[in-house]
Amino acid sequence: MRQFTLPDLGEGLEEAEIVTWYVNEGDHVVTDQPLVSVETDKAVVEIPAPSSGRIARLFGAKGDIVKVGAPLVEFAEDAGQDTGTIVGELDTGEQRPAPATASPTSGQGAQVFPAVRALARKLDVALDLVEATGPGGTITRADVERAAKRMSHSGPAEPLRGLRRAMAQRMTAAHAEIVPATVTDEADIDDWRQGEDVTIRLARAIAAACKAEPALNAWYHSGTGERRLIERIDLGIAVDTGGGLIVPVLRNVAERSVSDLRAGLDRLRADAIARAIPPEELRGATITLSNFGMIGGRFANLIIVPPQTAIVGAGRISERVVALRGQVAVRRTLPLSLTFDHRVVTGGEAARFLVVLKSDIERIS
Repeated sequence: MRQFTLPDLGEGLEEAEIVTWYVNEGDHVVTDQPLVSVETDKAVVEIPAPSSGRIARLFGAKGDIVKVGAPLVEFAEDAGQDTGTIVGELDTGEQRPAPATASPTSGQGAQVFPAVRALARKLDVALDLVEATGPGGTITRADVERAAKRMSHSGPAEPLRGLRRAMAQRMTAAHAEIVPATVTDEADIDDWRQGEDVTIRLARAIAAACKAEPALNAWYHSGTGERRLIERIDLGIAVDTGGGLIVPVLRNVAERSVSDLRAGLDRLRADAIARAIPPEELRGATITLSNFGMIGGRFANLIIVPPQTAIVGAGRISERVVALRGQVAVRRTLPLSLTFDHRVVTGGEAARFLVVLKSDIERIS
């Protein structure tokens, strides 16, 4: 017998969720035949058979979380242990920071008397979610009963899966590592021609701002204390898929035409919504755009995903009363938010970036 383990999926990913098995125990497979699809925080990835043979055993069912290096398939042939291969790994020459763990909740470490613990079991209340109000941080019967009453108005506990689980992990890591600061402004777009492509205008304006202030188109690795300025602008664009957020990467935005950028974005968005986007299309963003105003909201304190140093947010376009050449006027405005990692980006760099961004957006094309 020999085992095939979950391969290294690249970019420091440590686990994946089983989505679909394409084979059954007893099947004979050939090299590169799809075995299983798994979901990571990046995409759904098909894992092929490493060699031909008969499947003796499958490890895990749909929805199970499998760690990298854990067995996936056992083959009947005795050809030794298979340690897996790298699937779609991006080699940036840098080490990714290890994911952070969540901080303790209020009930962890609190003193609990046996009778109160028994009551919590009876009422199906997790003690680590109970706020302790007793002397010296003791969890009392009233604390447990109060928690049980709150829970009676909620749905059943369910583990986060797929994109939502990955989002929780990545946001925890970002919160633990990044030192964010946000600056905001509004761009006057009343002179735009009718039917202007908002997202592409934003993408090209970000490219112009990155050229002016390269510190925001960079990667910073806190483990080594090293910053790397990046000449090419690969823009991550947040896509709301309904089941979670996916951020495909629009490559080399500064050097592409408007029509080429729009065609590329349409393809990425369609693939992201269909969960069919190749993993390499989700890697290596140097700065990110969140056009959240398509849904709602004006300004936002956005989340930067390491190792990036900045993210731009565009709010909902609306008519505002403004001063224009000494007169009161009603103009269409686009709210802009820029969140930057203040460990490596100065306030001056961020402000100058925002000035160029706004100026380029307001330019009449």
